[in-house]
Amino acid sequence: MSVVILISGRGSNLRALLDSGVPVAAVISNQAGAPGLAIAAQHGVETRVVEHKAYASREAFDAALAAEIERFAPRLVVLAGFMRVLTPGFVAHFAGRLINIHPSLLPAFPGLDTHARALAAGVKLHGCTVHFVTADLDHGPIIAQAAVPVLADDTVERLAARVLAQEHSVLPRAVRWFLDGRLVIAGGRVHVKGDDAQLVLSARP
Repeated sequence: MSVVILISGRGSNLRALLDSGVPVAAVISNQAGAPGLAIAAQHGVETRVVEHKAYASREAFDAALAAEIERFAPRLVVLAGFMRVLTPGFVAHFAGRLINIHPSLLPAFPGLDTHARALAAGVKLHGCTVHFVTADLDHGPIIAQAAVPVLADDTVERLAARVLAQEHSVLPRAVRWFLDGRLVIAGGRVHVKGDDAQLVLSARP
């Protein structure tokens, strides 16, 4: 039931997954200097670097990345702060076993700068989403979400910190649901088997 995690930076969601006991086989980054690689090494997890700048095209990079992932024969691949747009071929190869954590309540604010855009839009709730990855950026079937209120005196940094705390909670839960065989996709929507399933976590200050 191994998991491969893809990162590009600090690895805070990676740490949350490791601390929760998720069986991580390897951590792969497209950035050799990603701090998250050190977190993985501290937990005794194998690390690999596949630098996108070393490849002439997105397709070539994704092919190399997919080959490295498959060395570990993972049941699930998790994008935990992996800052690359993946090609349709890569997504199709891992269809149904590729999930992402995104810092907004999708379908609102796909893409980058989600916290600044949420503040600019004047929304009252913001949060994060775990979803299956499809060829449409940040639009795959939603597994779980967690919401936080947007406060009157919020800055991007304050709002981002509260959302990140919820990411650390909701992502390990979603991964466990997957590994336990509790996720069912029907009609483009995700259903979680079991009476304790809660797809939307409560809004928190």
